[in-house]
Amino acid sequence: MQEEVESKTVTLAVNTSKMTARVLKSAISKYLAYRKEKARAGPVKRCGKQTLKQLVRQNQGVSNIEITDNNIKDFERVARKYGVDFALKKDKTGDKPKYLVFFKARDGDALTAAFKEYIARTEKKKERPSVLQKLRKIKETIALTDTPKVKNRERDAR
Repeated sequence: MQEEVESKTVTLAVNTSKMTARVLKSAISKYLAYRKEKARAGPVKRCGKQTLKQLVRQNQGVSNIEITDNNIKDFERVARKYGVDFALKKDKTGDKPKYLVFFKARDGDALTAAFKEYIARTEKKKERPSVLQKLRKIKETIALTDTPKVKNRERDAR
């Protein structure tokens, strides 16, 4: 083990006009700070929306579900909330585009909960009347109850 530690070398390139001890010291301290920061970060672990290739590389098995809804952004928001790793693929073979949601096999329960919340949100949106319809109804009621404005001017005789 000691030989392995001794045999490691580091190449450090420094651009300078005159190599002094101060320049060498600052270069080494910057290199050590860089190594410390790199060790702290660790390997990058992807989560949330990914490409299919990145999802398959994690070697945890992949399952998929088919969605026909065009509003995928709402689903992405809910899936991110539940911490589901997923990949979306658009299937254009039919007359209506379908979306395939690929996810890790271990995320099955979290994805089920995410889909339940997503479906509940979409149903709730369908129940609500649009704001434009509400405004039209209000305009109609105002037009029907059109009362002339009468100004009464009363003056105090003092």
